[in-house]
Amino acid sequence: MKSLFQAVLVAATLAAPAIALADAPAATPPDKVDILKDVRDILHDRKDIHQDKKDIAKDRHDVVSDRKDLAKDRQALKQDIKDGDKSAAKAELKDIVADRKDLAKDRKDLRDDARDLRQDRRDLREDRRDLRQDRHGK
Repeated sequence: MKSLFQAVLVAATLAAPAIALADAPAATPPDKVDILKDVRDILHDRKDIHQDKKDIAKDRHDVVSDRKDLAKDRQALKQDIKDGDKSAAKAELKDIVADRKDLAKDRKDLRDDARDLRQDRRDLREDRRDLRQDRHGK
């Protein structure tokens, strides 16, 4: 199965620039055009999934980093309060507020990327189903 997919992939890659899907020539069977379009859609979806996974990994790293920064700032705030340094404590509070905003933004980015990944996986399933239907005429 993998070699058949690779063969179709190579054929689609080589033929993709030559075939305009919107203006398919009359000599090209519609099934072949549909198959090539489905293969291109599958390649695009796989590329999107790969990018979404990279984005999610980066966002997870950012969230962990923000949590560490927040913990350090809280510890510094406790120390400043213990030492009685009000100006340093105010500065630490500002840092904590900024870190919490960064954390909220990064968590939202993570949720958005996870949603994009789910959507791209759904698209990939649909494109694979379409390819099977076009290939077998169902």
